[in-house]
Amino acid sequence: MSENRTRFLELLPMAGHTRGKRSPITCALKCDNACSGEVCNTSRNDYFRDIASSAMSRRSALGLGAAGALAVAFGSAVNGAAPAEASSTLAPAAKAGYDKSHLRFSAIKPVDAAVDEFTVPRGFTWQPVIRWGDPLFKDAPAFDVNAQTASAQARQFGYNNDYSDIITVPGSKGRRALLFANHEYTNENIMFSPETPAAEARAIGRAAHGLSVVELERRNSAKPWNYIQGARRNRRYLIDTKYELTGPAAGSPLVKTSRDPEGRWIEGTLGNCSGGTTPWGTILSGEENFNGYFVTPGASPAEKRYGLGSKPTARGWEQDDPRFDTRNPGFENEANRFGWIVEVDPFDPTSTPRKHSAMGRFKHEGANVIVARSGHVVAYMGDDERFDYLYKFVSKGKYREGDRRHNMTLLTEGDLYVARFTGDSPAAEIDGTGKLPADGAFDGSGEWLPLVVDGRSAVPGMSVEEVLVHTRLAADKVGPTKMDRCEDVQPSLRTGKIYVACTNNSDRGKPGKEGPTEVNPRSLNRDGHIVEITERGDQTSTRFAWNLLLVCGDPAKNGSTYFSGFPKDKVSPISCPDNVAFDSVGDLWISTDGAPSTIGYNDGLFKVTLEGPERGKVEQFLSVPRDAETCGPVIHDRDRTVFVSVQHPGEEGSWEEPHSYFPDYVPAGAKPKRGQARAPRPAVVQVLPR
Repeated sequence: MSENRTRFLELLPMAGHTRGKRSPITCALKCDNACSGEVCNTSRNDYFRDIASSAMSRRSALGLGAAGALAVAFGSAVNGAAPAEASSTLAPAAKAGYDKSHLRFSAIKPVDAAVDEFTVPRGFTWQPVIRWGDPLFKDAPAFDVNAQTASAQARQFGYNNDYSDIITVPGSKGRRALLFANHEYTNENIMFSPETPAAEARAIGRAAHGLSVVELERRNSAKPWNYIQGARRNRRYLIDTKYELTGPAAGSPLVKTSRDPEGRWIEGTLGNCSGGTTPWGTILSGEENFNGYFVTPGASPAEKRYGLGSKPTARGWEQDDPRFDTRNPGFENEANRFGWIVEVDPFDPTSTPRKHSAMGRFKHEGANVIVARSGHVVAYMGDDERFDYLYKFVSKGKYREGDRRHNMTLLTEGDLYVARFTGDSPAAEIDGTGKLPADGAFDGSGEWLPLVVDGRSAVPGMSVEEVLVHTRLAADKVGPTKMDRCEDVQPSLRTGKIYVACTNNSDRGKPGKEGPTEVNPRSLNRDGHIVEITERGDQTSTRFAWNLLLVCGDPAKNGSTYFSGFPKDKVSPISCPDNVAFDSVGDLWISTDGAPSTIGYNDGLFKVTLEGPERGKVEQFLSVPRDAETCGPVIHDRDRTVFVSVQHPGEEGSWEEPHSYFPDYVPAGAKPKRGQARAPRPAVVQVLPR
């Protein structure tokens, strides 16, 4: 058995402990076996239940009159390079354009988790836009899974693409676009033969991380996109790409190393998960499970709070580069240089990407931006770990229409907040079963608790630099609400409301762990839920109202589900919401991660109606192959086209016994023909009419 394979098998503490179709390899490589260890957040922030038990009336809890309930105004776009039209109130915005989408479909049936197919509705077809290993540059070699090298991988599309977006190039009449994708992690266990030398396997893995920008072209809006090898804007961001650290923590002793005595220039980006596209056309990407790449002493409160420890890592990069073992002199702060929001300019392949310290350091799922009525830019961010928090950043400067250079400075300075939710039902009514309280809804009010305001720390005993580098510790001190893995967080441009995907938390209610709260109402929450937030005033407000849009699961198997009152027998079963997006008419689209282990179906992409009599109606649009996760949804409904990133297909298999042949099988499910790749290939996929 190879050294590589032996290391993987030794570092799988979740083997035999996962349920359903969840792979222990995913647990090891994606999130460093987070569920096998102690919860990182051991603070006693039990404020939610204390406040909820007062059972205040709904009107006093929300603090909203009839007019106030509608008064949310907002400005610019989240997922496009050009600003959206402004809207002055919720009511007209909520009505305009609904039920007029060009993307009509009949929901597909759920696909059993053992099936290796990519499934789309009748009348649609699918094809990859780009796959792992596709060459990006003129001198890049063609992909050969049997002869992969680190130098080849550095010139090819990376592995396990997560967040993606398709931005049309101005002036191209819709025939040219830029694809951005990040590459969250690698699984060397299925990427190439176990006989590959261990050092070379590690080097290939490093080269398969990072980010990619790729130019696309098509003949017209009815035709599929194709990527252009050798295009001028094509770029790979690699583990040695230089990133500028911006904001108050730049230059801090907390981030300096022997390689970077200035504390301003960081090599590479790690664990990139979801992201967002700014109104000025740059891309934000969240560094999430960076802790799994480092060996540290593991003894300090900060190291424990971020899940850093002294065990060897699954990938073993510390064997090749001393910075991945922070016990080495000069690299004590290296792990502090990851866990940020990254901003890149896809239109300029020579630009220096940046990491924004003003937005805090934690396990960022991503960041999504909206321009408030005041002109300030507001970004919403989730910390993807059990019992961690929801955050908001408000820029100091204001957005200037058409001034891209100025707008690209807006995320370098501003205020940082963390959310506290309060329910309006008696605590006794939130019993952990998912049963609705007597008032018929999970809802209440909330406040944004300050961490940094006007350039000063709002956390006693911590400097601004300490708050931003050790944001989890700072948040613990002010008493926010512990959430069930809040992942993607997106504001709607139709209504200004914010949608938070809480993926799951199977530890809630276990002995010694926090029990159910109205915003996280189920014990042993395996299916997750969606929180809907309405800010009081514009997005710079420190007060909000909230309700649960969905309490997820399969209604046929689980009675503790809720779909905003829509009949449960008329929805597609949905579990483990992860990424969210909106179409042009304001409907919500949800991609899932983990459904095979909870409801026994492959993960997929779902449309949810938000307004009118069908509010809460869930319709499944597509299903991804065996063992795969659905990521990075992009909805171009005017073209009747949908894009998703298919991550870790066939991950529970092995090189010798693959679980998936995605995406090269023809037809779907067939074994590869002679010369086709043996390994499954993560890919960005487009779904369009036949």
